Amino acid sequence: MAEFGISPGQHVAVFWDKSSPEEALKNLVDRLQGLTGSEGQVLMENITQLLQSAHKESSFDVVLSGVVPGSTSLHSAEVLAEMARILRPGGCLFLKEPVETTGVNNDKMKTASKLCSALTLSGFVEIKELQREALSPEEVQSVQEHLGYHSDSLLSVHVTGKKPNFEVGSSSQLKLLNKKSSSVKPAVDPAAAKLWTLSANDMEDDSVDLIDSDELLDPEDLKKPDPASLKAPSCGEGKKRKACKNCTCGLAEELEREQQSKAQSSQPKSACGNCYLGDAFRCANCPYLGMPAFKPGEQVLLSNSNLQDA
Repeated sequence: MAEFGISPGQHVAVFWDKSSPEEALKNLVDRLQGLTGSEGQVLMENITQLLQSAHKESSFDVVLSGVVPGSTSLHSAEVLAEMARILRPGGCLFLKEPVETTGVNNDKMKTASKLCSALTLSGFVEIKELQREALSPEEVQSVQEHLGYHSDSLLSVHVTGKKPNFEVGSSSQLKLLNKKSSSVKPAVDPAAAKLWTLSANDMEDDSVDLIDSDELLDPEDLKKPDPASLKAPSCGEGKKRKACKNCTCGLAEELEREQQSKAQSSQPKSACGNCYLGDAFRCANCPYLGMPAFKPGEQVLLSNSNLQDA
């Protein structure tokens, strides 16, 4: 029992299952009661009833599961999380479980690494694998009878873990700097400040060489760029010229001007030049008869009937 670290006055929970031999379980509980003394307590419970027992949180100093000689208990994620809940902050968990050593993925049996990962996900810290040993003939028979699992590559693994020194969901107030202390500026080293100080006297020193910004430009930088070179490579490509979205090279404006010129050229030419003034100034065969006056150069859409009548 020395490996469990149990001392007088502690509360210990022992979880067993149907694979645990009755005589071995009784001997284990008797030895634990001798370690905890009259002020301590040893609880013995079937692991299948743990989730329904509704123990108070932080009730036990040590939790033992599957450690009964001959036992082959398996621990689900829900069971491990419940064990973490009923442990006191800093409490220890000791468990033993048969594991698969071939690394074959199955739903029944974990590997040793997956068992440690399950403990971590359940909230335990400082997880250590204490011992690996071959299954006894009684344990092999128990795995086959109670778990329905047949394999020659099983080992029994002893693992321990601790609950963190705080309750799940606990909170603590942060110690923030007050306004007075936060407003105080750190002291500046005078020597460091002097290195970054440039006075007017320093600028008049003959040893200071100033660079003319015009000398940084090459002759090529002063030339006006060719508008064609500013166009995007894909702008206007294809059979139908089309400007890019958010065009900035001028193609969009160029295409718009072309459309306007085409629209103006498609309009009928006025013989008298007074068509835009209204019907009082239009000829008898004017295609704009019956239309309101418009501004010179303004695009006016004519129906096919107007053009045919004209």
